Amino acid sequence: MTKLINWCGLLLFALAGSAAAQTLPTPLEEGGAVASSHVPTPATPSAAQQHARWDALTPAQQAELRARYAAWNGLTATDRVVLRQARERLHALPEDQQRALRTQFTAMDRLHRDGWRLGSQLGAFYPQLQPLIGYVPAAQRDSVLAVLRSLDAGQLEQLAVLAQRTPPQDRDALRDAFLAEAPATRSIWLKRQLAR
Repeated sequence: MTKLINWCGLLLFALAGSAAAQTLPTPLEEGGAVASSHVPTPATPSAAQQHARWDALTPAQQAELRARYAAWNGLTATDRVVLRQARERLHALPEDQQRALRTQFTAMDRLHRDGWRLGSQLGAFYPQLQPLIGYVPAAQRDSVLAVLRSLDAGQLEQLAVLAQRTPPQDRDALRDAFLAEAPATRSIWLKRQLAR
């Protein structure tokens, strides 16, 4: 089940995120879902067309597109390639399977859906990491993301276990201690914390 949800999250983030980052997409439906992928859009709309389409969106839709664009810009080149490939796989699926994946993705908690904006690897671990990284002070956000993106899957899994084990009142201290570790000693630090 987790594998299917991860697949679903990656594919639908690819559809929603990468399309929004490259050009202004077709207007969103009122419920916030992306318009169907089979709707043809011009390859390069004029500036006036883009401006008119932007003005036609609600403030919530504009905020969503800004968030998608910022997320796309924050991704590594590798994650962008992975997401483009996932988008191609999604578009290759029959329409009913695409619809089923969209429904499954929409049914996910918004915090978990938004975790996919951090990229394929962090998105897969985000539900477990969210208690630790979901409410990071703005001043720490970039450094936290840089450290998380430098970790391998095993280290992310270890950090996720720590995040789940740590009481809410101690998570800020755990995050600060983890960030204070030198990159060369983070793996040892994680193992030591897990052994406690």
